[in-house]
Amino acid sequence: MPSPHIAIVGRSQDTHNYENALRTLGVSYITTLNAQEAMQATHLLLPGGGDITPVFFGQRNHGSRNIDTELDILQIEVLSLFMAQKKPILGICKGMQIINVHLGGTIIQHIDTADAHEWKGQDRQHYVYHSGVDRSDFFYQLYGTGTLVNSAHHQAVDKIGRDLVPVCRASDNVIEGLVHRTMPVIAVQWHPERIMDDGGYQLIHYFLFSL
Repeated sequence: MPSPHIAIVGRSQDTHNYENALRTLGVSYITTLNAQEAMQATHLLLPGGGDITPVFFGQRNHGSRNIDTELDILQIEVLSLFMAQKKPILGICKGMQIINVHLGGTIIQHIDTADAHEWKGQDRQHYVYHSGVDRSDFFYQLYGTGTLVNSAHHQAVDKIGRDLVPVCRASDNVIEGLVHRTMPVIAVQWHPERIMDDGGYQLIHYFLFSL
């Protein structure tokens, strides 16, 4: 089995934390805005960032911020290519929402409980709880019934995309993790790359070596 080589599809000035996390695990990676370059990788990491252009999930803007439509288009394109080849994919924060939207889901553009989740000079912290139908999903395997996570978002998954299953939620019912029914695709709403010593390492290691 070849060693993992990860494509981070994002703007390099925004991806330092993801790069640092992958270096901690001793794996090779490339940060790119080129779809053909990304496809040379074995794994895809869709990072956090601004909000998705609402037209991509059939809505007008009523709360979305820091939109980067060009990046959205590229991330969706590369996601589609990786899924077609059934390569492992990890979505983090916005990355989870991109996966959901690509598969026909929608986004709540500003959640009522945003104060408990969004960045305010630093990450927020809250617990997330297993909500899967069995104990075979990645969240239960890694964290059991619940774990403390960091949080920096004000949006959330609303309608769930096709073949995606929620595996954990916050206490306010915000979906915090998704897994694809048949493909090697996982996603979380928090930022494991920023809490490598507090549960993040296990998640990224699982993505690289067990998915």
